Amino acid sequence: MELDLGPEIAEFRASTRSWIDEHAPPGLAEKADWNASYTTGGYSARRRIEAMISAEYSEWENACLEARLICPGWPTEYGGGGLDAVRIAILNEELHRAGLPRVSRGMGESLSGPSIIVHGTPEQQAHFLPKIISGEDDYCQGFSEPGSGSDLASLSTKGVVDGDEIVITGQKVWTSGASLANRMFLLVRTDPDAEKHAGISYVLIDFTDPAITFRPIKQMSGASGFAEDFLDGVRAPLFNVIGGLNNGWKVAMTTLGYERGGSATIQHLAYEREFWELVEHARKRGVASDPVIRQKLAWAYSQVQIMRFSGLRVLAGLAAGREPGAANSVSKLYWSEYHKKLGEIAIEIEGADGLIRPEGDDYPVSFWQNTFLSSRSGTIYSGTSEIQRNIISERALGLPKEPRARA
Repeated sequence: MELDLGPEIAEFRASTRSWIDEHAPPGLAEKADWNASYTTGGYSARRRIEAMISAEYSEWENACLEARLICPGWPTEYGGGGLDAVRIAILNEELHRAGLPRVSRGMGESLSGPSIIVHGTPEQQAHFLPKIISGEDDYCQGFSEPGSGSDLASLSTKGVVDGDEIVITGQKVWTSGASLANRMFLLVRTDPDAEKHAGISYVLIDFTDPAITFRPIKQMSGASGFAEDFLDGVRAPLFNVIGGLNNGWKVAMTTLGYERGGSATIQHLAYEREFWELVEHARKRGVASDPVIRQKLAWAYSQVQIMRFSGLRVLAGLAAGREPGAANSVSKLYWSEYHKKLGEIAIEIEGADGLIRPEGDDYPVSFWQNTFLSSRSGTIYSGTSEIQRNIISERALGLPKEPRARA
């Protein structure tokens, strides 16, 4: 099913499809499962990372650079493609159809870059943004701390101004992609006497600085996708402070709020494929005819279809000029809670075998064991389910804010 979004969008879809067919390097689609969801575990993600060093991927990356299809939602004056959310959604759909990757600059594209665009000076924009688009700078995020997660404003990492530099000391945690990054955007407290949300600055640092050490955090699935970071006197020029000293909270809210729904219409597809893989697995294990299992699988299928139509609703809203708003929180809450329950269904289908890890090096887990274990984290990262419910109740339903206990 496709929404009829008018002749201009239909023309954009046709031209995008034609461009992809013309420029797709032979064999790239077969290099990896580019459409698999990262939430299904680490297997497909590792395959994709390996494929990204291939000649075919490099050729595709160069073609996308030339066509301004890297950071396509950024304004053209900053090197982006100037696409609105509807056209980004169409681009994503067509790449998914072709089984090809959308070359992404990760957190640089979706988080730090937009913050620089909104809050940076012209000199900062000219210096930092081209390096994100080219891939020279790969960012990770330094927001959470051991004692500051959902209550981000309680962070304690210090930033002390020393001449024309800022000196940073503290600890960050739950850093995704730390081993691949050479830059970090982080929040530091530059005015300890200011009120909680004030006195915070948003700084870009060189993550390869010798004053930084990080170590992976091993998760219960065996994966180590997160890290904890130790910053011992890291120096950065004041030029790297985005939005000005003590104005970092406002910049951070831009970072956390920059999601325009461009993946709305394809999000369900990876979950749908994973669902049918689980159905086939149930058949192989001889439990597909079990009435309880069938009922649970029917529930899972209905949830994926709700995701599908919710995505179309978001896309229709974008086409009408409405921002997603709290719809992003609804989506995040929905898919994360769904995936956690799907993992439980998968382990039930596995039966007793689901309790035993396969033999092999480093005590591995099976695909469905990994799905069960990794899906637990989806309700925590990028804002817990509790936080998402608060956002929905306050911003979408207009309910009063949750009472806060006074210290």
